[in-house]
Amino acid sequence: MIRDDSVSGASLQASQHRDGERYRYVVAVVLALVYMLNFLDRQILSILAEPIKLELGLSDTQLGLLTGLTFALFYTLFGIPVALIADRWNRVRVIAAACSLWSLFTAASGFAGSFLSLALARVGVGIGEAGCSPPAYSILSDYFPPERRGRALGIYVLGVPAGSLIGTVAAAWIAAHYGWRAAFISVGLLGLLAAPLILLLIREPQRGRYDAGGRAQPPGAALDAFRFFFRSPALVLNAIASGLTAFVSYGIINWTPAFLTRVQGMTLPQIGTYYGLVLAGSMVVASWLGAVFSDRLGARNAVYYPLLPGLGLVFMIPLLIGFTLASSWQMSLLLMIIPVVLTSTYLVPALALLQNRTPARYRATASSLLLFLINLTGLGCGPLLVGAISDWLAPVYGDRSLVYALQCLIPFALLAFAFQCASAWAIRKESRAVSTG
Repeated sequence: MIRDDSVSGASLQASQHRDGERYRYVVAVVLALVYMLNFLDRQILSILAEPIKLELGLSDTQLGLLTGLTFALFYTLFGIPVALIADRWNRVRVIAAACSLWSLFTAASGFAGSFLSLALARVGVGIGEAGCSPPAYSILSDYFPPERRGRALGIYVLGVPAGSLIGTVAAAWIAAHYGWRAAFISVGLLGLLAAPLILLLIREPQRGRYDAGGRAQPPGAALDAFRFFFRSPALVLNAIASGLTAFVSYGIINWTPAFLTRVQGMTLPQIGTYYGLVLAGSMVVASWLGAVFSDRLGARNAVYYPLLPGLGLVFMIPLLIGFTLASSWQMSLLLMIIPVVLTSTYLVPALALLQNRTPARYRATASSLLLFLINLTGLGCGPLLVGAISDWLAPVYGDRSLVYALQCLIPFALLAFAFQCASAWAIRKESRAVSTG
């Protein structure tokens, strides 16, 4: 039987004194840095898509598989069993082991000589990265009370813009000077060096310390967590809405470097400098907005968790069209900002809603179910659809086929908005049932 290494025996008061205000933010920042490496290793293939495509002779559909479904399928499938382990064992050790694994396979990607070998390396990256976010969410929920979890999750999600910026700038610079293979190897080695530091800097917190009674109940059977999640229409609809939003978000982000290079004529060093800064800045704003929505509005009325990100999807559609039709790369970058912000704001509110409505003993597993739907739908299918449509239209439109492929994401943005509204309705209905019951 898997042993739970959560802090036990010490009183809650002593634990809270030791894990004071300053240290809990240290934990949030360290986990954000780990997530930065996680996202960096995930996105580096999108940044280097064009030189990889030319050397290995890949199609856009194959690139969509490599940046999306090949990674996402194993990331999501392995996320659930890893989360079950994290609900029963030491979560810090799970994250450190996962960091070592995904970094090893990122470095191995630099030795790929074909689509198949690169795909196998991406499978390894996906399996490793499955062990990062679910236990991290659970740890943060045991360091921060419910009314401050939006802020903590916002800090954690800053790993996305940090990974995007460093990944874009560093990967583009290394690839321009030493080739794309050296970029993969360098990034992988960085993660291997960082993994042992996780064990030194983060203490495993007492599980469920902010739940009623100050302790989590013993973890139940695996099916109990599944039943809890799928019996809540609010959580299920929120997960579907998040997956469709991620479909649009990843479709834009994963193909923007190729669009700017192929259609707008940007060079790889320009991608590394200008695109990296714009993407990172947009992600920072999205994380901040998500935290504001969660702690200031969602904490007062939970319907705002899905409703506000959903409205953003509608507002960004004209700007997405302008982004694809702009006459210069400078104008495309400018018009890209708001679509990236508004398609990325959903994550912190979705996580805050889940963490606040889920008992501590189920949090990692419930988080893995949310990530399963987000990544299999969004990361797995969004980039793949854009690549497949681009290949289908290429005989007629040439390089501009990618323009129309990106515009095909608009109906999915409207569908995501519909599910965000449905999630808000379900939350309101569940809240009324609780208040009258």
